[in-house]
Amino acid sequence: MHHGLPSPTITVVLSFDEPLDAGWLGRPAGRGDFWTCASGLHTTPALIRTHGAQHGIQLALTPLGSRALLGLPAGALAGELVRHEDLPVGIGAGLHAELASLDGGERVRRLERHLLALLARSTTDPAHAIGPELARAWALLQRTGGTVRIDELATRIGWGRRRLTREFRAEYGVSPKQAARVTRFDRSRRLLAAGRPLAELAASAGFFDQAHLSREYAALAERSPGQLRASAYHLA
Repeated sequence: MHHGLPSPTITVVLSFDEPLDAGWLGRPAGRGDFWTCASGLHTTPALIRTHGAQHGIQLALTPLGSRALLGLPAGALAGELVRHEDLPVGIGAGLHAELASLDGGERVRRLERHLLALLARSTTDPAHAIGPELARAWALLQRTGGTVRIDELATRIGWGRRRLTREFRAEYGVSPKQAARVTRFDRSRRLLAAGRPLAELAASAGFFDQAHLSREYAALAERSPGQLRASAYHLA
């Protein structure tokens, strides 16, 4: 069982040989088999059940790239697992079959050419652009590791807090506060993997204290920091 933990990236998976058996923790009705899958930002773990060896490609996209490479805002994918045939843009069945027929190196090169072509096309299409205020808000959240206060974030992009929350959620699928939580959590996981002491890790990643860190891990990963450190989950 693989836990797909919350992170500030859009996950794109292409499975070969056999489909991906995936769903959400606590949402058994959402489980399904996926040859291609895109998932937006989320605040609970995804569950991927493995049945032996799996072969595929996984991409981590910034939410800013969702419009360009998938054809819709990241908010449309939030908390969902979406097959590529249901996306305006993505990896269609024909390209997936072509990729499956190639060896590893050529498969990656062919996918790269496809993604670069989508990116080039998106630069001339206004529909693929994110408003500069929302792009700047996301960049500030990432640059501060999720520690910037939401009122300050709104002020720095020239909006009120209410407008920021409304438009941020529409574009990214989560509120600024949720995005900050996920960003802090993701940063802390990297420090956890590096072996940092938990009290030091909590302070470095922007948590009030170690107890705050533990509560956030329970909420976002349903595991304690110690449990993740002792397992492979923190690498997911």
